[in-house]
Order: sequence, then structure tokens, then C-alpha cells
Amino acid sequence: KDLIKRLQPDRFGDLVAVLALFRPGPLQSGMVDDFISRKHGTNTAPVDYFHPSLEPILKPTYGVILYQEQVMQIAQVIAGYSLGGADLLRRAMGKKKPQEMAQQRAVFLAGAATNGINARVADRLFDLMEKFAGYGFNKSHSAAYAMIAYQTAWLKAHHPAAFMAAVLTADMHDTDKLVVLKHDCQQLGIQLEVPNVNRSQYDFTVTGERTIAYGLGAIKGVGHSVVDALVSERDNGPYDSLLDLCRRMDQQRLNRRVLEAFIRSGAADGLGQNRATLMAAVPTALKLAEHSVQATAAGQEALFAERDSESDFAELISPVEDWTARQRLTGERESLGLYLTGHPFEDYAEHCRHFTHGHLGKLVSSLPAEGGGAARAVTIAGMVLEMRRRGGRVTLSLDDNTDRLEVTLFDEVFNRCRHLVAKDAMLVVEGQLQFDDFFHAWRLTARTVRSVDETLERFARRLTICWPTTGNGPDFVHALKETLEPYRHGQCEVCVRYTGPAASALLTLGDRWAVRATRELRERLGSLLGADSYSIHYPKHFV
Repeated sequence: KDLIKRLQPDRFGDLVAVLALFRPGPLQSGMVDDFISRKHGTNTAPVDYFHPSLEPILKPTYGVILYQEQVMQIAQVIAGYSLGGADLLRRAMGKKKPQEMAQQRAVFLAGAATNGINARVADRLFDLMEKFAGYGFNKSHSAAYAMIAYQTAWLKAHHPAAFMAAVLTADMHDTDKLVVLKHDCQQLGIQLEVPNVNRSQYDFTVTGERTIAYGLGAIKGVGHSVVDALVSERDNGPYDSLLDLCRRMDQQRLNRRVLEAFIRSGAADGLGQNRATLMAAVPTALKLAEHSVQATAAGQEALFAERDSESDFAELISPVEDWTARQRLTGERESLGLYLTGHPFEDYAEHCRHFTHGHLGKLVSSLPAEGGGAARAVTIAGMVLEMRRRGGRVTLSLDDNTDRLEVTLFDEVFNRCRHLVAKDAMLVVEGQLQFDDFFHAWRLTARTVRSVDETLERFARRLTICWPTTGNGPDFVHALKETLEPYRHGQCEVCVRYTGPAASALLTLGDRWAVRATRELRERLGSLLGADSYSIHYPKHFV
């Protein structure tokens, strides 16, 4: 993104040259800056060609070694290499074998000495060639990459929904990439719609200027043949219910496993009351559909059989209380490999703002894009999206649904918190935020790591519950008592805010009703009252 911003739209040649350095590290980033500043005339300092004989070779790239051809030409001019010998040098540099490189250095320095080139200049040139040859491409290869980069950048800028739908389809079976691409869609203001058996195709498809329908083919365990059959049958009319879907589809393809995957992913949301009820109805729907197919095959179907079976289905299926948000998201993760309609951290975000430096989106956007800012101590919170170990450190990608941040845990810190660190874990991390020049990004080096649930329970001081405006008072008191009872003997006092037609009051329960504000208690209060009917307060000095 930074590269596209900094290059002029008509400077395709710039892009070709810069993409010759396909894996830029700190040294190559400096070369990119030199190339661009010299190209546009903002750097007026004389160009150092290292040796007058190299000016014809390096002048087109403003004194910067970019292409493999330039490495070979330098070897020919400075050290007298033949074309074949220069190609062997290029290959040796690409392999980076110390013994082979030592031999080539000796040959290069000897040839340079024969041509009267200063030994220090020759040695410096070999070092530069060695570093650049490991990253550079040949010129035609660079041009091909530049063309693709230029085209895709244009498409992403002018047709973002179509571009992202195509990219999502190309990587639809790679869950890790889909997670990253979903985040890209959020950054672009594009909404990923829940898959739908009545609207979605096998691929991801554009449904609006900033909306993309999730592809049915991206649901785990759903093959191309069942989606093709489903879409083809859909031409005869939309599916009205779960039973209608089962009856119209070949059960060799639409088996129980596929049907449950549709329900978990949300693709069957329009076919019943809720996902929990649909899941409970699967065995009955499949049985009735099979019976209907058998009856039709035997010529026994009555005139009103279809209506009767729908009626029987409705009578046999009792509504089931819908899944909690956590259960719904877990189902999406199991079937899609990612969370689509929400994020598990949403339940924690409001609480965590009291003891962190804010959500990651706000924190990251406030940081200088090019570094340059001083390191700072911060506390952040999020969910572990991925975890990898390299050498003596563990790197986490922490995500709070507003942005992501890489967190490094060295062995001493990791050994203290290894029981907490796992994929999907909710963590609070305190550490030093600093700019990493190698990765060209801000990263956090952790000092302490705690679980979010432990932190909430530890710092919660008061639980305020709003008295419901409807319902039976004694029944509510009894239900509230049963809800709080298992979590008593904590340090979080409980208050009840009552507002009625004639009076209002804030009632503080006694010390023996102080509770532990655990995740389980919060979930039970949410079920009893609704998530907006209670609040947790934290110490002022910790906010």
C-alpha cells in the first residue's frame, strides 16, 4: 500500500524497478527510497557509481543495483568475468553458500586487481552485489510482477468489491487467508454477507457496491456437486423451509453433515425460526423428506401430501431457545473457519477499555506509519488469532475486531504465561510498543500477560443491575437470587437500580452478596436480563 501511494500513477517503470527487490529488508528499503527520490529529483546529491566504468550500467537505475543483469555486467566490467562465469556468480549469490561465495570473492578480487581496480572498491562492490543478488530479479521477471501489481492495485482502488470477491474465491479453501481477507474487507468498508441457500453461489459474488455474498463453496464439508445441484434446483423457486430444501434435494448429496454445516454457517437462516431450532429439526426433516421421496417413487403420493408433510413437520418441531452469541460464533468458526456475524471479543471490548489504552484500531491509527516515534509502555487486549514459535521467542497476532497487532513473548515471559497462551485465548498484554525496522511495522514486546476473564474478575468493584420494567417482581427476585448464589463471596458488590411509576432507588445488597464477576455470571445475567440491563464498574484509578 505504501509503495502504491508513493509512486506516481504513470510511473510504471518505477514499479518495475522497485519490484526487482521482491523481499525488501531494511537495506533494500533504503534503496527504494534512494531510487524514488533520485527518480523524482528530490534528492539532488551526486550519484555514487562506485567506479566510472559502472556509470553506463547503473545510470538507468540512478546508481542503485536493482536487476540481476546489472550484477552480471558489473562482474564482467570490473573483474573480467565471461558471460557464463557471470551467470555462475549470480547463481552462487542466490544460493548463499559460504564456501562457494568465498571462492567467488577471491576470483572477483583477483580479476578486479588485474583490471587495476582498487581492492577496497572491489570488496565493497562484491558485498553490495551479494546482498542485492539474493533479492533482485531479472528485469523481465520484475516487469511481469510490476504489471500484475499495477493491474490489481487499480482494480482494488476502482472496483474493490469485485476485486475482493475474486480474491476470496481464489483462496476460499485457505482459512488463514480468508481471515486476513475478511479483515481487508472491513478496512475497505465492504460487508461480507452471511451465506444463504436462496441467494449465494458457489463462489463469492458481488451483491452491491460494498457488499459480497459469501460463497457456499467456502463452507467446510460442502462440495461443488451439492452446491451446483442446489443452485440449479433453486431456479424452480426459492426454498421455503428446511423440509422443502430436504425434499427437493438428492439426499445422497444433501446429507446430514452438509445440512448441519449450512445451519452452523447461517446459510439456512431463512428456513426456520433460529439456528438452534433448525439444528434440532434436521433428523425429522430428513426422515420426512425421505418418506416423501419413497412415496412418490411408489406412486403413493396423495394430492395434498406436500401440504400435509409441511403441516406434520411444523407440529413435530418445537421451537428451541436460540444459541447464545458465543455458540453462534463457534458454529460459524467450525463451518467457515472464521467468525462472520460477530467477534468473540465483542463481549469483552466495553470492559477492557477500562484497563487498556483503548482498542487496537484507535491505537494503531495514532502511530506514525514510518516509525520514528519513541517506544512507549502500553496495555492492550484482544484474542489470539495465530501463534508461532521461532527460536527463543513466541509471536502472537492479537485481534480485537478493530485491528491487529503482533506481540512478541521472549522465553522468560512465555514460560510464566504458557498456560494462558493458546489460539483463540482472550488476553490482556502489557509491554513496550516499538517500531520494528526489519518488518516495517509496530510490534509489542510483552512484559506481563493475563487472561481477560481473570482481569475482569480481579478489578470489578460493583455490579449494577437494572430492575426490569415488566414481569412479576417476586419471580424476578427469585430468579436473580438463583443467578447470583453460585458466585457469592467475591469482592464485587451488587446494586439494583429500581425505577418505577412513583419512585426510583439504588439498592446496595449486603456484603454477603458480593460476587465474583466471572464470565459464567455475566452470561447468566445476559440471559436473564439482556446484555444492556447490567453494568460493571471498575476503580477510577485504573481507568
